[in-house]
Amino acid sequence: MIDQIIPIHALPESARVWVYQSKEPLADSLVTEIRQHIQSFVRQWVSHNQALRAAGDLLLNRFVVLIVDESQAGASGCSIDSSVHFLKNLQANYGLDFFDRMYFTYEDQHGDMHTVSSADFAVAYRNGHINDRTYVFDTLVKTKQEFDQHFRKPLSESWHARMV
Repeated sequence: MIDQIIPIHALPESARVWVYQSKEPLADSLVTEIRQHIQSFVRQWVSHNQALRAAGDLLLNRFVVLIVDESQAGASGCSIDSSVHFLKNLQANYGLDFFDRMYFTYEDQHGDMHTVSSADFAVAYRNGHINDRTYVFDTLVKTKQEFDQHFRKPLSESWHARMV
């Protein structure tokens, strides 16, 4: 178990990333509580009885980000399963949904964030509510470097473009 909280920025660019999004933004009143659960989980996260050098956070009231520096110990199937179990518990305890990958989050021209189904996303594009310059959030980034550089990007530069 790691006693201190490791900030995300302290992990190397090669660290492995998992991003889960809630279909609904979390109420401000829950953010601190859920962040505490995330911090507690990453401090005790292990792989084959070896503590993982990991960080986690709740960003923009809807994205749970878990990051592991695999240079010392890699995330194994069991440790990944434990993270999924942790998120399913959060989901059950707070009435959230972190596992529906067919919902996309975008930022409108006013800076407001919206999470919609893939069908509604395509309709919004066809109706001109979003366009190729609309910023989307890529929950499929794999490394901290990708997360830092490409988590938020224009629709035209994202895999989301093939969904419209």
